[in-house]
Amino acid sequence: MTDQSLEDLVKEWLRLDKNSSTRAEIEHLWKNDAIEELERRMRPRIEFGTAGLRGKMEAGWSRINDLIVIQASQGLCAYVLEHVDNVINRGVVVGHDHRHNSERWAQLTAAVFIANNIKVYLHRGLVHTPLVPFTVKRTHAACGIMITASHNPKQDNGYKVYWENAVQIIGPHDKGISDSIKVNLEPLAWTTDQIHASALCLDRTQEMEDEYFSSLTSLNISRSLNSASEIKYVNTSMHGVSHPFVSRAFKTFGFAPFIPVKEQQEPDPEFPTVKFPNPEEKGSCSFNLSLATAEKEDALYVLAQDPDSDRFTAAEKGHDGEWFTFTGDQLGALFAAQVLEQYKYSGKPLSRLAMVASTVSSKMIEAMASVEGFKFVECLTGFKFIGNTALDLVRVGYEVPFGYEEAIGYMFGSEIRDKDGVAATMVFAQLAAGLRQRGRTVRSLLEELYERYGYFETRNSYFICTDPKTVENIFDRIRSYGPQMTKSLPSYPPSIAGLTITSVVDLTEGHGYDSNTLTCEPVLPLSSGQMIQFRAKSDTEDGTKIVLTIRTSGTEPKIKYYLEGNGKNAKEVGRLLPLVVRELGEVWMEATKNELGQP
Repeated sequence: MTDQSLEDLVKEWLRLDKNSSTRAEIEHLWKNDAIEELERRMRPRIEFGTAGLRGKMEAGWSRINDLIVIQASQGLCAYVLEHVDNVINRGVVVGHDHRHNSERWAQLTAAVFIANNIKVYLHRGLVHTPLVPFTVKRTHAACGIMITASHNPKQDNGYKVYWENAVQIIGPHDKGISDSIKVNLEPLAWTTDQIHASALCLDRTQEMEDEYFSSLTSLNISRSLNSASEIKYVNTSMHGVSHPFVSRAFKTFGFAPFIPVKEQQEPDPEFPTVKFPNPEEKGSCSFNLSLATAEKEDALYVLAQDPDSDRFTAAEKGHDGEWFTFTGDQLGALFAAQVLEQYKYSGKPLSRLAMVASTVSSKMIEAMASVEGFKFVECLTGFKFIGNTALDLVRVGYEVPFGYEEAIGYMFGSEIRDKDGVAATMVFAQLAAGLRQRGRTVRSLLEELYERYGYFETRNSYFICTDPKTVENIFDRIRSYGPQMTKSLPSYPPSIAGLTITSVVDLTEGHGYDSNTLTCEPVLPLSSGQMIQFRAKSDTEDGTKIVLTIRTSGTEPKIKYYLEGNGKNAKEVGRLLPLVVRELGEVWMEATKNELGQP
């Protein structure tokens, strides 16, 4: 597509696009010689990857729209028919959230599979993302598709794919589906009028929802305690789909109803009260209404899910009246401790217990595992890797009741090997209720965990760089930074902020390196983007350690960094982290010279 002339790309679009609205967009731009905008719209073609598709809702090959969704569905359908057994009888699952075009694109997707004589479990109405993998597992479907852009801005939408194992796709399926799309570009059908009348279009939405809530009861460890709890919880759905799901979960678990943030309670694709519908986003107003509601109602905890309800975060009001918002890593440690306590209570041997976290997440669970004797495994970023790693561990005899990533995503139990904001909400609410009965708070438990396993503090952020060549130069410089030991090996920086670097793991394709192995070959699979992790240690008596991971974003012009310090002295950890960030930006990345932006 990059080799074609702009005129050819426009002509091909106008030949194939039957949506009058998006067709008119391209016609208008072409007639008005809007060459720069057409170049942005027409190339490169939006790429199908392990995250499926996600992009801006506009006409053009680089955007997401009716034509792109039909082509993606045709390619996926052909690939599934070739690589999954008994697809015709097993069928596929399709669901959607509340964003603009989501329902139509779910129906267009269903229409493609039905046209190929494949039955479709098409969820009616709005569902939260975890219900799709749940349904794939319960129906033994060949794959699942969820139309959502999660917490992206309102102008975006996406196409997320789950494989037959009910986990998000990983390689080689991503490339296989991408290749299949490129040979199935001619749209075979544009109409959705008859799909609900088809015998191949099945509605098991209510049944699957009922089974989903029934499965959540495995996490309900204290219904009587929940019923007696007097804690006031405020909950925000962030203009997304979670309100009815969390409301039902509260009832299922025996809690009194939560107090909703009314301005954000109903699904609204315009997201009128937030610039970024992301409860994790720092510096945005996404949490302000929640805290204001909690102050008004004298609530102790604020709970939040992102718009498609697969992620979760929380805040607690302290004795001083100040609100403390838990980080994703802090919640991960708290949840891991809760799961560990329950596993110990079950009497099962800890040698069978395993937990999983992404490599950019906190190493606190790693420390827990070292002290307590269970298995900890880290994997690449994303629940596509966390879920598949969990299944691999199960196959060799482990139980994996918990996994997480620092971006407020949490997996509980064996029914859904993906992040689930509703499940996380209920585990947190129960944790708070149980602690409250003993005169404690969730934050006080966190402090106890620090006492037991060491103090951990994270400083995660990013640099903005819109020039791919500059990004490549930055990472190449880091690989040739220190003294050259041999011609065949890279020479990474030997220290940072006075800390001695003790290990380097480079997971970038073409640069794979792991200083911890005899062969220097990485244990983890390589990433298509740039990704290097450093561990360093202070030479002083306190022995403060840091883990610094720098990687490129697959969807944004960012160089992200994930920094964590741990040690016995919280003040020393807090002193060192900003020094590391400063040297990373000013020295390693030459932020001023390279004109890197910062949030």
